Amino acid sequence: MPATTSTSDLVVGEDGLARPLWASKDQLLMDYYDTEWGMPITDERGVFERLSLEIFQSGLSWRLILQRRPLLRQAFAGFDIDAVARFGDDDFERLMLDPVVIRNRLKITSIIKNARAAVALRENEPLQELVWGAKPLTTPRPTCAAEVPTTSDESRRLTKQLKARGFGFVGPTNLFALMEAIGIVDTHLVGSHRRGSSGVWPEN
Repeated sequence: MPATTSTSDLVVGEDGLARPLWASKDQLLMDYYDTEWGMPITDERGVFERLSLEIFQSGLSWRLILQRRPLLRQAFAGFDIDAVARFGDDDFERLMLDPVVIRNRLKITSIIKNARAAVALRENEPLQELVWGAKPLTTPRPTCAAEVPTTSDESRRLTKQLKARGFGFVGPTNLFALMEAIGIVDTHLVGSHRRGSSGVWPEN
């Protein structure tokens, strides 16, 4: 059956631009949607930061993570992989006591563990290359929110690859969200002013 467009899933703002509901009312989310979400990030630090933020977001709102992002960057040395990889017990305790950090023991432990795993990856396949290696042959073309996938064969495969290389707190859902955020797939709704804006999927 052909997909039908749900007009309620896109909102045309006062600026005449169509956005999904989640990015149509809150200015912080709107700015993020208009300027960042889905744009290519291909450098090691950038991919590591977005992966770490997706880990922090698990079970929480993305708005909360965006709001705290400047403070999280400060707490985690700008998400510099080498610096985070050197974090020891004192750093862990500092983070667990920091009120601006999402004080989840497993999440913090996993981010430090992931930094060390990312350093080890450099000898063969750097983190950014491994993650971008999950780029599929085609990208989804959702016309309404219900058609936006939350996982994919590629995100499931990437989960296995990262876990095998020592990464923690990674799964098909948060890795698919990472793939959306950094442009590996384009899940902007058809009709959104951001559809195809990344340049990765210009024909879609």
